[in-house]
Amino acid sequence: MSLQIRLLIGSSLLGAMLAALPSLSADRPSSSDATDMKVSAVPVPAESPKYLRDEFKVTQGTVSIGGRSLGYQAEAGILVVHLKDPLDDDAPLPKEDRAGPPPPQTPEAGMSYVAYFRGDKEDTRRPITFLYNGGPGSSTVWLHMGAFGPKRVVTADDTHSPAAPYRIVDNEYSLLDTSDLVFIDAPGTGFGHLRGADKEKSFYGVDEDAHAFANFIVEFLSQHNRWNSPKYLFGESYGTTRSAALANILQSEKSLDLNGVILLSQVLNFDDGPDAPQFNPGVDLPYVLALPTYAATAWYHHKLPNQPAALEPLLREVENFALTDYLQALAAGSTLSAERKADIAVRLHNYTGLPADYIERANLRVNGGEFEKTLLGSEVTTGRLDTRFAGPTIDPMSKESDYDPQSAAISSAYVSAFNDYVRTVLKFGERKTYKAEIFDVYKVWDNLHQPPGSLTKVAGPINVMPDLAVAMKQNPNLKVQLHGGYYDLATPYFAAVYELRQLPIQSALQGNIEMHFYTSGHMVYAHEPDLKALHANVAAFIEKTRNGASK
Repeated sequence: MSLQIRLLIGSSLLGAMLAALPSLSADRPSSSDATDMKVSAVPVPAESPKYLRDEFKVTQGTVSIGGRSLGYQAEAGILVVHLKDPLDDDAPLPKEDRAGPPPPQTPEAGMSYVAYFRGDKEDTRRPITFLYNGGPGSSTVWLHMGAFGPKRVVTADDTHSPAAPYRIVDNEYSLLDTSDLVFIDAPGTGFGHLRGADKEKSFYGVDEDAHAFANFIVEFLSQHNRWNSPKYLFGESYGTTRSAALANILQSEKSLDLNGVILLSQVLNFDDGPDAPQFNPGVDLPYVLALPTYAATAWYHHKLPNQPAALEPLLREVENFALTDYLQALAAGSTLSAERKADIAVRLHNYTGLPADYIERANLRVNGGEFEKTLLGSEVTTGRLDTRFAGPTIDPMSKESDYDPQSAAISSAYVSAFNDYVRTVLKFGERKTYKAEIFDVYKVWDNLHQPPGSLTKVAGPINVMPDLAVAMKQNPNLKVQLHGGYYDLATPYFAAVYELRQLPIQSALQGNIEMHFYTSGHMVYAHEPDLKALHANVAAFIEKTRNGASK
């Protein structure tokens, strides 16, 4: 979930034919007789076929949303995506007709997903929303089991949740009342696997990942006859990075206009992150844009010298200071006088609760890890994804935090609950391993990105602001909705605001953007009152952008 990049066939002839064909696909049940179904192209062991295949299982369920019982179909499965249409290549010759070894297997990814369709018959006129988390290297278990799936796991609000058994309840804030939902796991995560030559190189990268999702969406729309449905992207964290690139790819390469792009805990420009700005001297925006989150955190933990009664007036004051006096002081560099430096340090102390002498020794620049480790003293560390959380410090002598108390507090609940739910309720995943995250994806991830208009990938930190800008220009009806938590120090809310204000678009298109903020962290849905508000805001957004489509 973190934004850090840490992220049997008998005859040779049949084998050669299968290598050249798209993965074997189950006949999809008609909407009128969608019965439980699972198709297996090869016998067990199910986890290690040489060639990936489509498979899915359909079940029925009900959920109570807004006091009304709603029936739905659930489809859990794996959809195989390729770099290009495999039928565009000639099938390899049979072994007896060719010289030398067989050609290398072309790269493919089996991407796991769970889709929900309202009613007992899929309505192709309803909106459809594709949802995914980020990482990179994260599955979508978090959005699925915490935000908008028909079932959700209950966790403690700002403390470590007790160990199993966990409570799975009807999600009365599921978005299924407004839109059909497709929760997609990134390549290599979830129940998915990669195959073929250079498989990691083909799918692990900013552009490679976005193209994989584009191919998944196009294939899914075709299989389900949903091309004429209102279509939305919902990405969280690195998923917002993906959404910007993906929106442009769908539009420019697939001729697919979206109705809306919904961004939760946004990061479009990785130069703005507070995790390690000390390695990029001369770029001081990370310190400036994180300052309001520092203030919100200190306010929440009652560490401000002059604690105001309300949070949001404080944040407006800190935002103004950050972009004026603070930014000017940092920009002055070595020319900043000792007196001015001491004055700014005192003001930062008043807004962050950190000792003024500590701030001065840090040269007015405190990164996210230092803040998390220092605010509550040497024995207690605040959260990163949600700074309302706190936990015992791993190493009291360390300079920065060594872990995220919020991630440690709820991850087991989400992963355990989903593994139980997908097998017992959705009847999918037998003899399969669900990978919630790939923690070493950073070893092979290609961070370089080719923005629209560039002939090559551009060196430097990831920045997909141009992609979203081009998508909005080419489709001036495209609407964008931002959601963020005041206590998110992984993707600070003020950095997201700054990025959207800096999009290279006409001023008229700024009217296509709306923003909502919550008294929670990165996963705003982990705080139930904010989950309720998030549902209301997203549902209203879809209702007003669906262009008169059927409910």
